[in-house]
Amino acid sequence: MQHGVPTARRQPFYHVLPDTPMMKSLKIVLLLGAAVVAGLAVSVAVRGPDRSPLAGGVRLDQPRPLPAFALSDHRGQPFGPSDLAGRWHLLFSGFTHCPDLCPNTLAILKSVESELGEHADAVQTVFLSVDPERDTPESLASYVHYFSPNFVGVTGERAQIDTLMRGLGLAYAIGDTSDPGYTVDHSAALVVIDPQGRVAAYLSAPHKPGVIAEDLKRMMGA
Repeated sequence: MQHGVPTARRQPFYHVLPDTPMMKSLKIVLLLGAAVVAGLAVSVAVRGPDRSPLAGGVRLDQPRPLPAFALSDHRGQPFGPSDLAGRWHLLFSGFTHCPDLCPNTLAILKSVESELGEHADAVQTVFLSVDPERDTPESLASYVHYFSPNFVGVTGERAQIDTLMRGLGLAYAIGDTSDPGYTVDHSAALVVIDPQGRVAAYLSAPHKPGVIAEDLKRMMGA
């Protein structure tokens, strides 16, 4: 198994950063900022009065619609906004060469399926790869299905990934791609998408299966 906000001029959303000590510190600062946005739902992603606490994060009192985007799933099929509608979704961004955070989080999300019991079919887990250069549909399929046959892996062109990441309020930073084993720093937050295809909540690390399941049941009114 492999473990492997935009400016007025629309500057690139992601950054390729060399792995020098100074740049590593910069990436940490960038991702801490992303965690504040995604994990705590503040700043431009969510206004203070428009959130309600959950046991493992915050729920938006006014869910945010997602922008139009065009990606592909692990079967090579088109994946767009309509695929995030019709049921609840738990979305996590990362990459298949991730050494720890991604496999650990996906293992937790597998446990969430069990914790949800009879409500498990109402929730779909989506793994969004921000490393399309290495994460092919085939590698995504192998990766997500190692954890659960019900998980969906998606990726696509960089511009489309960035469009969705902006809409989710998440960020990431790519390491030195001249090294084949480069890494990607990314948020640990889980994004909850409601059946209308809107950002409904952010769940912050450290993640606990029972807490996630109870928060989902609460949002579903179960």
